[in-house]
Amino acid sequence: MKKLTLITLLLVFGSCTAQRTAFKNLSEKNGKIGIGTTQPDELLTVKGKIHTQEVLVDLDGAVAPDYVFEHYFEGASTLHRDYQLLSLQEVEKFIKEHHHLPKIPSAQQLQEEGLSLKEMNLLLLEKVEELTLYTLQQQKEISALQNQVEKLINSQD
Repeated sequence: MKKLTLITLLLVFGSCTAQRTAFKNLSEKNGKIGIGTTQPDELLTVKGKIHTQEVLVDLDGAVAPDYVFEHYFEGASTLHRDYQLLSLQEVEKFIKEHHHLPKIPSAQQLQEEGLSLKEMNLLLLEKVEELTLYTLQQQKEISALQNQVEKLINSQD
């Protein structure tokens, strides 16, 4: 009976103290929660790796880059009135001068400021859509050249 009482006391004491033990890497300051930091600067600040299966980012007023295709096929975009598809020559000139893609932050800027997942994903999607349009344009040029080669071959026969 003494053993049972001792075990019960140990379990009760252990569960009570376990609930009072704070996480060593969790902090709160001014309503902001820090994990791995005692100086959270946003609602949730994590200094370290995060393991998750999924991250959902709300656009919250941001415009998805459908304007790239809208501008190309319609001649203008109602979603982003200032958008212009650069020619490949303009892109090359920009890259030669700045060593990164237009609208994409430089490595130095990313190092100093970090990156916003929402902003970067939207910029990268814009670049993918632009690459798709450049590929379509190149395919039209290739097809036209193939037709010219076929005509030349047929005219020699």
